[in-house]
Amino acid sequence: MTGVEIGLWSLVGILGLIWLGMHVAIALALVSFVGVWALRDNPTYAARLLSLATRESISSYLFGVVPLFVLMGLVVSRADIGRDTFDVANRALGRLKGGLGMATVGANAVFAAITGISIASAAVFAKVAVPEMMRIGHTARFATGVVAGSSVLGMLIPPSLLLILYGILAEQSVGHLFVAGIGPGVVLALAFCVGIAVMMRIAPGFTGTPKPAAPMAYEGSLARDTASKLAPIAALIALVLGGIYGGIFTPTEAGAIGALGAIIIATLKRRITPRILWQVTLETGHITAAICFLIIAATMYSRFLALSGLPAFVTEWAIAQELGVTGFVLLYCLILVLLGTILDSSSIMLITLPLVLPIATALHIDLIWFGIVTVLAVEIGLLTPPLGLSVYVIKGALDDPGIPLGDVFKGALPFAAIMALVLMLIIAFPPIATALL
Repeated sequence: MTGVEIGLWSLVGILGLIWLGMHVAIALALVSFVGVWALRDNPTYAARLLSLATRESISSYLFGVVPLFVLMGLVVSRADIGRDTFDVANRALGRLKGGLGMATVGANAVFAAITGISIASAAVFAKVAVPEMMRIGHTARFATGVVAGSSVLGMLIPPSLLLILYGILAEQSVGHLFVAGIGPGVVLALAFCVGIAVMMRIAPGFTGTPKPAAPMAYEGSLARDTASKLAPIAALIALVLGGIYGGIFTPTEAGAIGALGAIIIATLKRRITPRILWQVTLETGHITAAICFLIIAATMYSRFLALSGLPAFVTEWAIAQELGVTGFVLLYCLILVLLGTILDSSSIMLITLPLVLPIATALHIDLIWFGIVTVLAVEIGLLTPPLGLSVYVIKGALDDPGIPLGDVFKGALPFAAIMALVLMLIIAFPPIATALL
């Protein structure tokens, strides 16, 4: 077989192994080793090449950003700051028609700006917002759909672990990706709010007919209670994102400052103990190890593909089709959405980016904008069956037999459609993502 044929069979092998239940990092590393062995007919050469990829892949200072932002997100989640955010948003919007759903979107947008993890948002707001929305008369389908849809903001509004992963794989500035994520994140949050208002008007059977939300209990004066809950969140966002955008911190330094700030806030609120902090530290280590293993395997796979000649072949083929930038991006997004029905977000990016980045470069596509498009298209898969990771997290967090998994998926579908519309908007108008750069 030629190198291109071996490269094509490697894609089939990776997808097959993942569908059979093998961890994506192990599948990537195994197929890369076998592929290099087949190309060079030398297992020793394959082992040396892949060991070199392992050593070089995570030796960069940039990788320090991963555990630091993970730690910050986990501390914020454990400190119940998500509930504080929801309380404040509910006071501002809860009296509107559909206001509690809009408050959930707004709270998730703010929570995303200090965690960057969609799964954390889904787990937190499934427990905080769904019971409250159902209490005032919303259907379980709509309530869970709002949480599932708005949870994806965690991977678009900076800081975002998927944007960090894309920056590493595409060798692009994480800081620039964070800046580019602001506009699309705000647009998506506003689109969700408009979508909720429209659904409340035209589909009351889907949303339910809620009573106006009752004022929530608070301690002391309303202004003081709101300020006590909002000020720490605003300070942490200003510290991390303001430091990055103002050129005071690198993304890695901002992650360290943010993690320390989150620990201080949680301590002052008396919501974290040394035992919880130790548990969070261990969980951070587990998540970081998993992410680093994925990056190592992706580096192995990229080197194997480069050796096979498949990226160059695919680039030449794609250019010969004369699809143009828009046609290529639309086809790419369609593939990402389809893969999202069977694979998780990071797996999709690890498999597809080594193949498509050379094409994007050859077509002179702005790789920062391309990263935002990639993340948004991949995140649609978090809401679509049969995998829909956010949906499964919400179902698991609720642990309510009265809310079947199918209802959560049905509730999430309108929000997946809204995401698709916003994706088309960003493709048609790239300045939504690039205007702040």
